[in-house]
Amino acid sequence: MKAEPVFLIQIIAGKKLYFKNYYNYHFKIVRMRTAIATNQNWPDIPFDEWKDTLDTVQLWVQIAGKIRLRKMPWINHSWHTTLYVSPRGLTTGSIPFENGIFQIDFDFLNHRVLISSSTGKNEQVDLYPRSVADFYKELFEKLEKMQIDAVIYAVPNEVEPAISFEKDERHKSYDKEKMTLYWQALVTIYNVFIRFRAKFIGKCSPVHLFWGAFDFAVTRFSGREAPIYTAKTTNIPLRVMQEAYSHEVSSCGFWPGNEQFPQPAFYSYCYPAPAGLANSQCCQKKLSTAGKWASFFFLTRLSKMLIIRKKLY
Repeated sequence: MKAEPVFLIQIIAGKKLYFKNYYNYHFKIVRMRTAIATNQNWPDIPFDEWKDTLDTVQLWVQIAGKIRLRKMPWINHSWHTTLYVSPRGLTTGSIPFENGIFQIDFDFLNHRVLISSSTGKNEQVDLYPRSVADFYKELFEKLEKMQIDAVIYAVPNEVEPAISFEKDERHKSYDKEKMTLYWQALVTIYNVFIRFRAKFIGKCSPVHLFWGAFDFAVTRFSGREAPIYTAKTTNIPLRVMQEAYSHEVSSCGFWPGNEQFPQPAFYSYCYPAPAGLANSQCCQKKLSTAGKWASFFFLTRLSKMLIIRKKLY
């Protein structure tokens, strides 16, 4: 399935981008494009052709994300755990440690993980078809050589089965071409999402990748507290989810798919769901709900994206 343009489901009140009356929002499709999108085709990343690679890489990235989680001070809504798209792949950004700062970069052009630190030391872990257990072992050996003390809870989150990283010999796929295409998609999406984020003056998340569900997202906040979150999430403590959804949110993102929804998709949801959203014209037959406090998701197949018309640059 070929994904063509990029679009956002933007929640707005009239013509104002700042949250004013949360429950009177409606969905508006915002069609955008970037300079990159005008010069090349959207990457072809059908889920079934790289799902084994996706499963393996997600677990590798979870390991790096958990290292960041353990070494960083807590930042609201778990923003201290996420990764960011970079000119070569994904990065943790700077992480504090005893001797300064270090960074873990996934390079999807040269297919390696680079560990660099402010001490001048650098190490590398190659990316190729290898088990999660093998990757985990070498990564921590390299961290030890750099005198970076990192101890994590070595069990994945938001995936089933949750096999301990050091014992996982099941996931061991790596398709270099597909990973490069996936990263290229993130680059194009980032250029749209960062513009979308810039137009909101209230509290807003970075444009970042959550390694639990492996979604690339940006979230706006109304500033008001939300009802206590009660829905269960696979292998995530409820208190973590309650802190993440402690305030009203409007979120949009990109997700590469899974076995239950086997295709890449853009999505948009609100928590809590505004009254009447389920009956809105654009959302009919495209919504799912979860938990006592319904969160609505708008899942759009990439093959059905509209032609991008509004030039950003």
